[in-house]
Amino acid sequence: YIALSRTDLSNLIESDMSSTPAHSSKAPEESKTQVDISAQRPQRDKLQWEFSGLTIWVELEEFGNDITKAIQGMAEIHGTEVIPQGHMTAIYGMDHLCVEEAKKRLRSVPEKIKAWPKFNKPVGVVQDIAVAGNPGQVCSIAWAQLTLSSDPAHEEAMDLLYDIFYGPSSEKKASRDRPWTPHYSIGYDNPQDTPMTLEATLGVISKLPTLTTCERHAKALSLWSTE
Repeated sequence: YIALSRTDLSNLIESDMSSTPAHSSKAPEESKTQVDISAQRPQRDKLQWEFSGLTIWVELEEFGNDITKAIQGMAEIHGTEVIPQGHMTAIYGMDHLCVEEAKKRLRSVPEKIKAWPKFNKPVGVVQDIAVAGNPGQVCSIAWAQLTLSSDPAHEEAMDLLYDIFYGPSSEKKASRDRPWTPHYSIGYDNPQDTPMTLEATLGVISKLPTLTTCERHAKALSLWSTE
């Protein structure tokens, strides 16, 4: 993974000052709980799947570094690689833009997306194995994620984002899956004989209560090369 550029979304956060926020950005005391890594496993092989193209990630605000702690906990327990940045994938596998053009378009986001909607608390936890070529699956990988919900405001923001990167000035057009299923992964592994389980995933999440109880703002969009 190579981080190429980042655009701060702090000015795009939708205003909700008319009502009292359900959670402040200060982490509750319980979110400081350390993940138990007493059951560490031997290191797994590096991730074998080769991702392709340029990717846009949505970075979320954290409460007491809860997403980062979950990622680290999953890696330590299962002996897997650490995901370099907590994120939700907005656009994957762009191969029609050079890096400099992609950076330029990323910098234009604040001019075209006036408000990035807040995300409600997660609606589910998934631990599964994907196989490239199956419906909706673009890679062969084992993973664990927290799934969030999308609403019309998120769909509008995603449409605008796709228009920026695949709009009239692009040689390549792209259609996206609808509705968007926003989610942030906390663990990746090779699919063969993975030790990753739903039980272990829930164990990590249960020690970081803010993962499932807090609404979150998007704090940045970042451009990555995942090749």
